[in-house]
Amino acid sequence: MARTTSASATADTLAVRISRALADRIISGALEPGTRLRQDHVAAEFGASHVPVREAFQRLEAQGLAVSEPRRGVRVAAFDLREVREVAQMRAALEVLALRHAAPHLTRAMLDEAEEATRAGDNSPDVRSWEEANRRFHRLIVTPCGMPRLLAAIDDLHAASARFLFSAWRSDWESRTDHDHRAILAALRAGDVEEAEAVLRRHVQWIGSKPIPTASGGTRDAFSIIG
Repeated sequence: MARTTSASATADTLAVRISRALADRIISGALEPGTRLRQDHVAAEFGASHVPVREAFQRLEAQGLAVSEPRRGVRVAAFDLREVREVAQMRAALEVLALRHAAPHLTRAMLDEAEEATRAGDNSPDVRSWEEANRRFHRLIVTPCGMPRLLAAIDDLHAASARFLFSAWRSDWESRTDHDHRAILAALRAGDVEEAEAVLRRHVQWIGSKPIPTASGGTRDAFSIIG
């Protein structure tokens, strides 16, 4: 029985490692929407049997990063403006809820750290470093809510936001000053939680668009949440 449990745990650990590696490639844009995820190729790359690979694919589907289609196998999920809006609205609802519960526990040191993350984002030379700094800011102001399931859901939404962002701005990134972050911090320091919530709600629902080249030689509009 102990050996069976150990083998199951090992397979689960490998499935998690595979799903995280593939998720990073999907989010970064290395694996584009519509790309087929071939079970045999992934198994060979990670030196795994098909069992943990199937589990990894299921994890990606649960995150909305992959879709399973009859007779077409598993592919990287595509997304459109409707999906971007859905994620933006979900982030607005959940992050405002988390901030409401976190605000009483935010210390001056926490807010200073969040301000530091904002400055790092303002000075980011590329979209990946900006996204990391931006995600750090948002995580810092909501983590004290002490609600792990809520925070896990928010993390998943930020992963989706990152995917939208990298799809549109893998190149030609321009540094920007995030006035909303500073307004949120100012409101929190002043004890005006309602104002902080209002700015945050508006902030995470701002959607930008950018034309990007397609494989056929044309262009398409890519949409992403810039917040």
